[in-house]
Amino acid sequence: MLIKILKSKIHRATVTDSLADYPGSIGIDSALMEAVGILPYESVLVADVNNGARLETYVVPEKAGSGKIVILGAAAKLMKKGDIIIIMNFAYFTPDEAKGFKPKVIVADEKNGIKEKF
Repeated sequence: MLIKILKSKIHRATVTDSLADYPGSIGIDSALMEAVGILPYESVLVADVNNGARLETYVVPEKAGSGKIVILGAAAKLMKKGDIIIIMNFAYFTPDEAKGFKPKVIVADEKNGIKEKF
């Protein structure tokens, strides 16, 4: 049996842009992706702290150090520039693997740099 466990999280990132005219996804500063182990085109769950909206999408990398967190496609109807979001990524583990696993978590600062790392 496999269980779904939090693999990584970017906590309190700020949406820098929201573009509806795009096939759909979320653009994330690739330095943040690397810090928590999210790969390009990997699935993520995004929660909007401002309005409670949640969505599942995939990640496209933005330039490292740009601070960009861009909501793309239909999700732009749910989240807008300036919103604070939580980006979560999950993986499947056996119960034995899960016992020793600790997710990679960062807290973003106001410019989407790394404020804290866990």
